[in-house]
Amino acid sequence: MMNVLITGATSGIGFETALLFATNGAHVWGASRNPIASPSNRIVFRRMDVTNEESVKKSVEEIWNEAVKTTGKGIDVVVHSAGYGIGGSAEDTPIDDAIAQFDTNYFGVLRVNRVLLPCMRAQGSGRVVILGSIAGRISIPFQSHYSATKFALEAYTEALRLEGGPFGLTATVIEAGDTNTAFTANRRLTIDPSSPYHDQALRSIAKMARDEELGYPPTKVAKMIYKVSQMKNPPIRKPVGLSYSLLMLLKRLLPDSLAERIIKAMYMR
Repeated sequence: MMNVLITGATSGIGFETALLFATNGAHVWGASRNPIASPSNRIVFRRMDVTNEESVKKSVEEIWNEAVKTTGKGIDVVVHSAGYGIGGSAEDTPIDDAIAQFDTNYFGVLRVNRVLLPCMRAQGSGRVVILGSIAGRISIPFQSHYSATKFALEAYTEALRLEGGPFGLTATVIEAGDTNTAFTANRRLTIDPSSPYHDQALRSIAKMARDEELGYPPTKVAKMIYKVSQMKNPPIRKPVGLSYSLLMLLKRLLPDSLAERIIKAMYMR
């Protein structure tokens, strides 16, 4: 029986992932700034703000101890799903907004792992699954700072696997593409009305929003997260869906100049 900790667990991909693990017999602890009523007796929601070190330490330690007390062992899998996006030009986005984006999407993962990984090492095993994005392999215009956080998670995952392997730890980044969740409505815009980028930024972000609304249901991403968690030797990265797997293959094969023209045609019209 598996014990799972999921951040960002009360909505979207995180919520569907919690449901899927619970349906398959796992004990799930879902962490969120605003816990909700649990839909299953196998899911326990706990308050955690991944941008606050004290909150993370308190919550992770309580969850670990509760897992040991109720099941006789600690957390087997952690799924990092907490995150949000900002939209605006690379030039105009205020530094504070870019810092806040990294504070949640990147440093939030680090804060949780700094508390959790020593416990996993002590028990001799642990699986880290990080919700990344295709935007972590292909930078999207007017979403540069969001893409930067996801690029950072790709690098972090590669290093963590190498460092943690001798201690029984694995790490995988899930490269999700367009997905129909509240992420779209919650995207924070940093577009100055007087900016020369204003009109193009609005068009590009509107295109992103349409693609996301027509994208995969969050259950598809949840199924990939669950599948990876069950693998004996999980991969470094796993795109969600055949189309995105092919896109990542093309990214490796095509010259950068051609790949750039394709992205420009998609988002800069």
